[in-house]
Amino acid sequence: MKFTDIPEGSRALLRKGTVLPAHPLLLTAERKLDEARQRAVTRYYVDAGAGGMAVGVHTTQFAIRDVGLYEPVLRLAAETAYAWTDRPLLMVAGVTGRTEQALNEARIARGLGYHAVLLNLARLKGQSETEILDHCRAIAAEMPVVGFALLPEVGGFHLSYDFWRAFAEIDNVVAIKMAPFDRYRTIEIVRAVCDAGAQDRVTLYTGNDDHIILDLVQPFVVRSADGKSEQRLRIRGGLLGHWSVWAEKAVEQLERIHAIPDGAAIPEDVLALDSVVTDCNLAIYDALNNLAGCIPGCLEVLRRQGLAAGTWCLDEKEILSPGQSEQIDRVYAMYPEMNDDLFVKKNLTRWLSGDAAANPLER
Repeated sequence: MKFTDIPEGSRALLRKGTVLPAHPLLLTAERKLDEARQRAVTRYYVDAGAGGMAVGVHTTQFAIRDVGLYEPVLRLAAETAYAWTDRPLLMVAGVTGRTEQALNEARIARGLGYHAVLLNLARLKGQSETEILDHCRAIAAEMPVVGFALLPEVGGFHLSYDFWRAFAEIDNVVAIKMAPFDRYRTIEIVRAVCDAGAQDRVTLYTGNDDHIILDLVQPFVVRSADGKSEQRLRIRGGLLGHWSVWAEKAVEQLERIHAIPDGAAIPEDVLALDSVVTDCNLAIYDALNNLAGCIPGCLEVLRRQGLAAGTWCLDEKEILSPGQSEQIDRVYAMYPEMNDDLFVKKNLTRWLSGDAAANPLER
């Protein structure tokens, strides 16, 4: 499937840049899939105004593959989202593993109505960049591909400028999620896309939870080798685990940023928002403990809102870190304007019941 094969509205969303929450996995206390709450969170993202969502990614827990939940979880999200709205959506499926597994997952996603795959290369660590590029080309022959620069702390590894330039030249690569949590490497990927001449085809998305707002407002300067000409590229959207919570506010933030014309001065309060969002992420994503509690942290926010019943993960050892709940308390108190608790409270019954007619959306 080529990018031109997916609906025009979905293509436009990707190119404009949109909010793509990384969909968490909602479990019961017995660590079984909680279908009602899984559907409720999907509906929450749609009603919050997200352009779509990413499913089967890190926040969804990679272990879904080990317990036979990959296809059921992807199916549940797609069916629920498409039934809940008739506006265009952009649905992205995470694929991982070596080539055979990744191809199989891409085919499952395509059959369920997903538009692109986020390509996690963690299982290829140790292979040469030439071999990894061959893997990427094989997946791109099946589905439009979103590249993923994943930081080592959560299982990724760094790839070179030469890799990213060659990757951007692959015809069915449509976006790159940059999440190295490293300004040097982020700039290097931007430069690689531009030097490949792919900036009109490959849309840049942030996954840098430590600089979400700054990524979205900053123009990146890429100059020619002789320094005589330059282009400016922008990161247009985000595919983020952090946006799995407080999604309505994330949509508001991105809409405000998109409303600022290219070349215009950035309002000081927008620039200041970067440190606020980063501080919130410190708590939710457990930055003080090397991100060990990042998934339970997202689930804890959803639990406080009533969307999740608990913070259970497939791995019983994956729990909130000591002091993490107190950090979440802190950012709730310091930055009350960042949460969307009131929006969730007004609509929780609607999302849990799935009866949109009986419970109209409230803002």
